[in-house]
Amino acid sequence: MKVVAFNGSPRKGGNTAQAIQVVLDELEKEGIQTEMIQIGGEPINSCKACFKCAKNKDKHCSVTDDKLNFYIDKILEADGILVGSPTYFSNVSSEVKAFIDRAGMVAKVNGDMYKRKVGAAVVVARRAGATHVFSSINYFFFISQMIVAGSNYWNLGIGLNPGDVKNDKEGLVTFRTLGSNMAWLLRKIGMPT
Repeated sequence: MKVVAFNGSPRKGGNTAQAIQVVLDELEKEGIQTEMIQIGGEPINSCKACFKCAKNKDKHCSVTDDKLNFYIDKILEADGILVGSPTYFSNVSSEVKAFIDRAGMVAKVNGDMYKRKVGAAVVVARRAGATHVFSSINYFFFISQMIVAGSNYWNLGIGLNPGDVKNDKEGLVTFRTLGSNMAWLLRKIGMPT
């Protein structure tokens, strides 16, 4: 089994990446293969509402001058996905929003192609707004008919400067519990069909 994680923070190796890695470490301890993909800071076009994906029905976006179709292929290869985002003005980063809008639309018009995959959000905030980011990512999972893994608290950590999230003891426990719960859920449901 495999989980692919998308880091929506433009700070490579920053708090969001570090929080995602805590979850991935737990999954790896449970024998789940993992991969983290950096989408923050990468150019991702917004959805053009052209609906060519609905006409083509080829499991890809018709806009091909960015990496979105590569990201979609990674989702399709995986049994579960993590989407991580920092909190920007109480919402996801612009890259995560574009990723959700376009990958989500392609999935919807291709028969909900992420259906029954396991998803989980990983969110980092300086102080507040993280629950809205958490909800925004989970809305993507729910409308995609994915199964959402939970933890002992909302999947969020607190930190501003890179490395600060490692001082959030409660957040680290939440992320470790999320990884353990996600591994358990993946084993229980087996490979999605």
